[in-house]
Amino acid sequence: MGESTEDGMPGGRPRSFDADAALDRALEVFWRHGYEGTSLTDLTAAMGINKPSLYAAFGNKEELFGKVLARYLDGPGAYTADALDAPTGREVVERLIHGAADLTAGENTPHGCLCVNSVHACGPDAHTVRQDAIAVRKAGEAALRRRLEQATDLPSHYEPAALAALVHTISDGIAVQAAAGRSHDELRRIGDLALRALLG
Repeated sequence: MGESTEDGMPGGRPRSFDADAALDRALEVFWRHGYEGTSLTDLTAAMGINKPSLYAAFGNKEELFGKVLARYLDGPGAYTADALDAPTGREVVERLIHGAADLTAGENTPHGCLCVNSVHACGPDAHTVRQDAIAVRKAGEAALRRRLEQATDLPSHYEPAALAALVHTISDGIAVQAAAGRSHDELRRIGDLALRALLG
């Protein structure tokens, strides 16, 4: 007999199916292997469901990735939104750069950044996924620019849009280096050096 389903039929979704837990497992697989490096077999094995159940619960692979991306931003990637609540512009920038090292080279998560990987490692067949990741990154940079426009503690010669772009570029570089194997301690030191160069 196959495993029982919510309606008692064999071979589908188990009665104890937890959609949030399944999304967390899918997130880890996409984060570790990238969108195109992740197969449906990888996903169903990690999520503990078969392909028809995956389609029924989450849609196709592209739709599942969209849900995973939202979960990433609300979960591990939430530090970027939280950083904007720091009381000074300097602290905002510090939290973003340090947070990039903590997230992308942490002990308990895959190395690298889900969004960065999705922008840079997707071919033509994954155009929508790539555009979604780009849109997320543009929205984050725009939010940072608006926050820096409100900061009164930064030198007057700093142009908020350029500084926001630079901070995101540094964060992207940290994520790429994390994926390439640099340690958390190394990346924190690199982040500190970048902060001294930026903010003195």
